[in-house]
Amino acid sequence: MPRFASYDGTELAYHLKGSGDPLVCLPGGPARASAYLGDLGGLSAYRTLVKLDLRGSGDSAIPADPASYRCDRLVADVEALRVHLGLDRMDLLAHSAAGDLAILYAAAHPERLSRLILVTPALEAAGIRLTDEEWLGTLARQSAQPWYADAYAAIMAWDAGEDTPANRISAAPFFYGRWDEITAAHAGSEFEQRAPAAAAGYRAEGAFDPERTRAALAQVTAPTLVVAGGLDPAPTPQRAAELAGLFPNGRLVVDPDAAHYPWVTGPQAFVRNVLT
Repeated sequence: MPRFASYDGTELAYHLKGSGDPLVCLPGGPARASAYLGDLGGLSAYRTLVKLDLRGSGDSAIPADPASYRCDRLVADVEALRVHLGLDRMDLLAHSAAGDLAILYAAAHPERLSRLILVTPALEAAGIRLTDEEWLGTLARQSAQPWYADAYAAIMAWDAGEDTPANRISAAPFFYGRWDEITAAHAGSEFEQRAPAAAAGYRAEGAFDPERTRAALAQVTAPTLVVAGGLDPAPTPQRAAELAGLFPNGRLVVDPDAAHYPWVTGPQAFVRNVLT
């Protein structure tokens, strides 16, 4: 497993999978080991996935300074990886919470991106917020599912502050759009892959300045793809469209049958959307 020293000497690990031109991949969570990305639904048949374990997570080292877990500070780690790989510009893919990190990287280093792919991304860095009506409406679309009652009770408790493993796993069907052995196994791996300390520091005070970031995104000329799931509670396709609109060359694609992990539930559609 390759490693490199970031700007402050922290040793970061990344995992290579597949063949073809490199695609740097940032995992969500926040601070979840990159293993859950797998081969991104078969995307590794076309691209070499460079899956970074963010500091303090996966096989990367714990930094000396806990303040360096903050999302805006992690931008320097992404830039250090680009330099380590010897890439003048890179294609960058980010999932979920790492969408905020990729947005901040794009704002800080637009000239270093050849393409940006934001998969069901977080929206806080851009100052985009869901309405309660949107969120509840998306949940209600699954009301005919046999798991709905238990999942709804769990996600409401989670939203009220009861962020427990039991509530997360019970609410997980909402984030896949279906519940079977494949999705249950993928969801169950979260707890052994998350780094609580790193996750707690990710959104620390001062991490985001949405007004400044939105202004900077207007200068990002790299083609930008936002991938949304039609069943995803967050981001909804409407808010994902708003994010895509902040980029001069932004484009939205929605898989109507997917939720937060589109490569798990619709791998062929996901690969096709990313490659197109």
